[in-house]
Amino acid sequence: MPLLYNRIQGRNLERLAALSDGIFAVAMTLLVLDLHVPAAAQVRSEHELLTALAAMAPQWITYGMSFLTLGIFWAGQQTQLNNISQGSRDLTWIHLGFLFVTTLVPFSTRLLAEFITYRLALGIYWLNILALGAMLYWSWMYAARKGLIKADVPREVQLSVCRRILIAQSLYAVGAALCFVRVWLSIAVIVLVQLNYAVAPRLGRKKETGEAPF
Repeated sequence: MPLLYNRIQGRNLERLAALSDGIFAVAMTLLVLDLHVPAAAQVRSEHELLTALAAMAPQWITYGMSFLTLGIFWAGQQTQLNNISQGSRDLTWIHLGFLFVTTLVPFSTRLLAEFITYRLALGIYWLNILALGAMLYWSWMYAARKGLIKADVPREVQLSVCRRILIAQSLYAVGAALCFVRVWLSIAVIVLVQLNYAVAPRLGRKKETGEAPF
């Protein structure tokens, strides 16, 4: 009986996608809630207000980074779900693991905002990104191995999804490693990688193969 139940559990991908949308929406909302307005008691002029806003630069930078991070991985997960014919119990739990890692993004973001010059804070933020990529890679490999990918998805597209994740994670790793040179250089490279994956795929996407835009 338990084996039979496991066969029918997690088949509906629409419910999984709906849950994912909700969690990503909450995570993105938590990011902006961490942007705190300067205290009115400490601002007595336009110059002081401008100075206070400038002092929030680490918060603005990490907010932008993490919004891009969540947007990229949300698009990646949705692309996978759109190209998988049906779910399974194991696939559902892989994606629940992915969503668990997603809920940690506001924490790693806040940590980096508060300690933006510390390598450890940046390392934890990078590990969060690494875990997101690893879960998506595991999901796609599992779906391919179990024959869950739609029959009309070309083999080259299946391979491009894996290749895209591996290249992106390699670039993130290079960016993170640059923190040993300078933390701000590391952050700049990570942002550039994010901007590339957020913007460039729309410009260079292959029309005929339908290469996954994430």
